[in-house]
Amino acid sequence: MLISQAPEIFSAQPIAHGRTADVYAWEDGTVLKLFHNWVELEDIEYEARVARTVHASGLPVPLPGGILQVDGRNGLIYERVDGSSMLEAFQHKPWRWFHYARRLATLQAAMHAKGSEIDLPPQRKRLERKIQRAGALPGSAQSAILSSLDSLPDGDRICHGDFHPGNVLLTGQGEVIIDWIDASLGNPLADVARSSILLLGAAASDQIPNLFMKALVRLFHAAALRHYFRLRPGGEAEYRRWLPVVAAARLSENIPEIESWLVAQAQKI
Repeated sequence: MLISQAPEIFSAQPIAHGRTADVYAWEDGTVLKLFHNWVELEDIEYEARVARTVHASGLPVPLPGGILQVDGRNGLIYERVDGSSMLEAFQHKPWRWFHYARRLATLQAAMHAKGSEIDLPPQRKRLERKIQRAGALPGSAQSAILSSLDSLPDGDRICHGDFHPGNVLLTGQGEVIIDWIDASLGNPLADVARSSILLLGAAASDQIPNLFMKALVRLFHAAALRHYFRLRPGGEAEYRRWLPVVAAARLSENIPEIESWLVAQAQKI
């Protein structure tokens, strides 16, 4: 149910910014994730349902509340979690990169241990829709990638769909995983491939302008990947088959600064 609210919140500064929303302190130990107008209400309702489902699984996830409207923008209330993101910690203390890499991999492996009984949409359908909307991808490559997707196995694990250090909060009570709008039930190796594409794409573009940090992000990625496969052995060859599929799907997200890199990764099918 959508509830109208007064616009006074805009007199305050957001406590966090994101591609889809700004986050504001709200009331009674909560925050308001106020979405930009291009985000559909249906997607916000979907995020709320997914977050409730994943929270019920026992994973460290903020509990969502109701959806409301502030000055024409739709927002979703969450319980407040005080802490900074792993990305911020990594930027402030880059010498701890190895520790953060192992923690990220440990969290993802624990998430992938959850599955079958969770009510989430299928990963394969989400990937298919994204690949079909990837306009920068040549038609022949799109057909090859969809064919490759058909040949890859399904799964029944919780997959975040956007798992990277910016979506992990470090708190006094431990790590908390946020932003579940892309979650699905599927193959965990596809989810690991998505994390790789996010990290390596940032390092390959001006998203990370500093050459030292680019190199450090690549080291971070390699360490996280090694640790993940120590915790969940096997599947490295299949993971590599997922990389071009996931790169093609990311092309639908309209990120021009990494478009040419994503096309190149997708064509490694």
